[in-house]
Amino acid sequence: MIKDVEYASLLFDFYGKLLPQKQQEVMDYYHEDNLSLSEIAENLNITRQGVHYILRSAEKTLKEYEEKLKLIDRYLVNIKKVKSAKENLDNLDNVNEKEKIRILNELKNTFDSFLE
Repeated sequence: MIKDVEYASLLFDFYGKLLPQKQQEVMDYYHEDNLSLSEIAENLNITRQGVHYILRSAEKTLKEYEEKLKLIDRYLVNIKKVKSAKENLDNLDNVNEKEKIRILNELKNTFDSFLE
């Protein structure tokens, strides 16, 4: 099972609706509701081993989607760009006019890259 819970949640948020209903249910119980395999098995009236298999299969599929589409990679890059832009804007009052122009041009380029 995916080790990084935050990454697993991102995978599920981005691609979860592409999974079959049963896999969506198991992923939701496990990653969103933090239920154990035994609790999920009881809720769905299947074996713990069945839950484990469904979970592994779903996570494998989600990773394959990300390997092909790279939506999360792009999302994380964009988050960094936005944070950097915000920091630059927050510091705009503390710089001279030449530096303000440089920062604003950098922000313009950042926003232009979002629109491509």
